[in-house]
Amino acid sequence: MAEPQRVVLHSATSADARLLANLLELYIHDLSAVFPDVELGADGRFGYRPLELYWSQPERRFPFLIHCEARIAGFVLVTRGSPATDDPDVFDVAEFFVLRRYRRAGVGRQAAGLLWTQFPGRWIVRVFEGNPGAVRFWSNAIEKYAGPAAPVLDLPGHPPGWRVFSFDSARTPQ
Repeated sequence: MAEPQRVVLHSATSADARLLANLLELYIHDLSAVFPDVELGADGRFGYRPLELYWSQPERRFPFLIHCEARIAGFVLVTRGSPATDDPDVFDVAEFFVLRRYRRAGVGRQAAGLLWTQFPGRWIVRVFEGNPGAVRFWSNAIEKYAGPAAPVLDLPGHPPGWRVFSFDSARTPQ
């Protein structure tokens, strides 16, 4: 059996904005397969307008780069507050991306666990039902971290809807 790869989360700074913007292009390109309304801009980029908020609202938005064996493997964008709840203090996985070469190797699950451990508290993870790979990933990652009793709520959408996981990382067995 192969040894687990070393995964580290690094807080991103405004100096990493260009790197994150480039990774977001790859992420949104992947998502364009499951979100038909995602359109390429006239400049050949998808863009991600909320990125600048991660530098101007550091008390509510937390950007991270995922490193695997000291190489860039992806990113995580976290917000305090979620569109899935009225609780202004819940943590929300706003965006999560792992480069294809690191998928199905435990890198994403490790990164998620590191994130939840670093921010003990109530968490929301929203997953689009039209993305079955993401639903499987998050179901497995959350069950391994929080146990099988983590509540799941299905929110309607213009088909399909959203699966919303919620748990408290401060109260998980890990």
